[in-house]
Amino acid sequence: MKKIEICDEFIYISGAILLSLATAMLSAADFGLSVIVSPAYLISLRIPFLTFGQAEYIIQGILFLLYCIIMRQVKILYFGAFLSGVIYGFFLDTWRFLIPHFNPEIYPPGTLTMPTRTFYFIIGFFINILGATLYFKNRFYPQVYEFFIKGISEKYHIDISKFKLRFDLSFLLLTLFLSLLLFHKLMGIGAGTLIMACCNGPLIGICGKGFDKFF
Repeated sequence: MKKIEICDEFIYISGAILLSLATAMLSAADFGLSVIVSPAYLISLRIPFLTFGQAEYIIQGILFLLYCIIMRQVKILYFGAFLSGVIYGFFLDTWRFLIPHFNPEIYPPGTLTMPTRTFYFIIGFFINILGATLYFKNRFYPQVYEFFIKGISEKYHIDISKFKLRFDLSFLLLTLFLSLLLFHKLMGIGAGTLIMACCNGPLIGICGKGFDKFF
């Protein structure tokens, strides 16, 4: 069977649009987010003038600086990863502006009905899988999170799966710290966080194989 050819630019932008939509849905569902995006989410909730996307710029910007310090060099190409974060943050804020249910100023976390929240979580979960698959299927730089993990593990010869686990645990601890510091209760992580942590990897792998079969 002849495969369908798709240009990298289309896959890249589609991945960013779908990932940002999934994050907007999952945050509206309020069952817990990925530990990677939770710190930015908590900061945006606490600081009214800062959007979720803008908080992502800050977190990814700090991580980008840390990456350059650890690598002991700065290359122009590195900024491609930060640009990916900016594009993702722009689409995320756009979704939250266009759809009232996704806007925490109109519907604070947890105020939607349970059926609506469940619907957004289920749909957002699968859109996140598809978006992540597309993100890994192009030659453009990924966001700083993935770029950091891949670059550091390669330079210092660390097993990438082990380093990814340590990275995620670090962000989990950061989320717990910010949650207790800013809200004095657990926010940003929950049952949905655990479901995504257990299922995202295997499902992205399956989706990726299906993608390669037809495209």
